[in-house]
Amino acid sequence: MQLTRKSKAAIIIGLLPAFLIYAVFAIYPILQSFYYSLMEWDGFTDMTFIGLDNFRNLFEDPLFWNSVKNNLYVVIASVLGQVPIALFFALLLNRKIKGVKFFRTVGFLPVVLSTVVISLTWSLIYNSQNGMLNEFLRNIGLGFMAQNWLGDTKWVMIAVLVTVVWQFVGLYFIIFLAALQNVPTEVLEAAKMDGASEWMTTFKITIPMIWDSIIVAVILCISGSLKTFDLIYVMTNGGPAHSSDVMALYMFHETFNNLQYGYGSAVSVFIFFFSLILIFIVTKLLGKKMI
Repeated sequence: MQLTRKSKAAIIIGLLPAFLIYAVFAIYPILQSFYYSLMEWDGFTDMTFIGLDNFRNLFEDPLFWNSVKNNLYVVIASVLGQVPIALFFALLLNRKIKGVKFFRTVGFLPVVLSTVVISLTWSLIYNSQNGMLNEFLRNIGLGFMAQNWLGDTKWVMIAVLVTVVWQFVGLYFIIFLAALQNVPTEVLEAAKMDGASEWMTTFKITIPMIWDSIIVAVILCISGSLKTFDLIYVMTNGGPAHSSDVMALYMFHETFNNLQYGYGSAVSVFIFFFSLILIFIVTKLLGKKMI
């Protein structure tokens, strides 16, 4: 359908308020971070232009690279944990089985809970003295495996990653379930009549037909993982000894605790470009795989 000049003008006018709000609350802060990243500023005194010095210091900062490494762990755990688990349960609960509505509700429950509630709950589970996890291990005769999960540099990231995966599985589960319900039943019935097994139907027909939704879920996983902040802030605050620090948390500490607004802005600019590059690469790879 060809749009007339009047229709185009009406669409532009209709979109204008939303665009202005987006520009003020999303685009302007990003541009402001770019500007601050070129300054030396403590948030109170006058700013001093220092060019790219903040970025040079950033690339020489081992604590920053430690936070990048931890963020990559979160990305990998999210993509390889949340997406496959959510897809498995979506395929399972997309059938006519007893109690399916109950299981769908329970599956989505972690998504509607506050991150603070989730963080505190899992902190209690991981408590080294009387936490549920250690108690369970002791009760089944595996007490030697009990750990100080959030206080040990070897275990803290594993403990945090389990919580991250658990928190967002429900979100991708709902996305996949909605996509599966749009797969035409005629196609599945035709495959069944042709003698295709359940396994072949799933991997040759169902998953390719919802591949776009899987790509969207992976992109959401990556962008969400690189913004991880609140859960780790409440559970460990980046400790012990920065072993669970991630980029957003590092930016927060540098900006508001150490009053290095310029340096913190440089971290945010790095996160911005790092996210774009990572999403671009993954989208290209998954796009090729789809073909």
